[in-house]
Amino acid sequence: MNTATANAATTVERPTFSFELYPPRTVAAEETLLASLEHLVAAGPEFISVTYGANGSSRSSSLSVLLRLLAETDIKAMAHLTCVGSSYADATRLIREFLDAGVTSFLALRGDPPAGAAEGDRFLGDLGSAGELVQLIHRVQAEREQFSLNDVPGFPGAKRLSSGHKVTIAVAAFPNGHPRSRSVEQDLDTLLAKEAAGANLAITQLFFHADDYLRFVDQARAAGVTMCILPGIMPVLSPQRLRRIVELTDEKLPTDLLRALEAQESPEGQRAVGIAHAIELGRAVIGTDDVGFGRPGLHLYTFNQHEAVLEVLRGTELLSVTTNHN
Repeated sequence: MNTATANAATTVERPTFSFELYPPRTVAAEETLLASLEHLVAAGPEFISVTYGANGSSRSSSLSVLLRLLAETDIKAMAHLTCVGSSYADATRLIREFLDAGVTSFLALRGDPPAGAAEGDRFLGDLGSAGELVQLIHRVQAEREQFSLNDVPGFPGAKRLSSGHKVTIAVAAFPNGHPRSRSVEQDLDTLLAKEAAGANLAITQLFFHADDYLRFVDQARAAGVTMCILPGIMPVLSPQRLRRIVELTDEKLPTDLLRALEAQESPEGQRAVGIAHAIELGRAVIGTDDVGFGRPGLHLYTFNQHEAVLEVLRGTELLSVTTNHN
């Protein structure tokens, strides 16, 4: 992957879309994922990211999904990596394993403390932040491949010595603040530090109102952040799922969405409300951050299901309504 490819997310001329999956834990879950994956790939996303369990708890299953994407599709596979609780040696080995497997796109996250540990413990591994993980990924790749030989156009057989292939490294952004952050300024300083460490894309935590994203982007640009900030959204199809998402993310409960979901008496009605909300949210943020910083589309959290996210893409016109991917 050359530098232009590594920065593709920040230079695209039109909004794109991407998906997040999580590795299956059971045979039945794997069958469900594979069925959905076929439809998601057919939609033509910019990339598909695969989550990674705390302290490597899903390493083999995450890598299996990534390898399937690399071997059977033309879609970029993005590996989530977490660093809290890891030593430099362990993190380096893991990064090298993914790179050797052909993965060249990463989402670098600090992550949550592993089982038996807690925030505030005196030692939570050698890497204290996502920014340090970003630096380590770049360092490992540079050590693996310091130089590359590239063809010279117009001169058959001729090669040009170039710097090694670069990697794409995304990081997380938090429009409504990180749960452990003391202020907006701290969130912005953290995002700036990640970019300074070598990140070239930010993907937001879930948000439920367009103003949350738009305000955050304005603040980030004023603070000096230049990488693309890709909005991450999820169609929430039931009150129960909404409450669970809020519990997991520490986001503030969107009471307007909750009331709209609870007003529906059937699962079908709740589903329609959730998809309509995601479409409205997507339409409000697509392409809004486009002055010199790329034109972000949508990053969709799929819950390993394809139907709802594809409906959202059709509703936001990122996917042709005449194309059947169901």
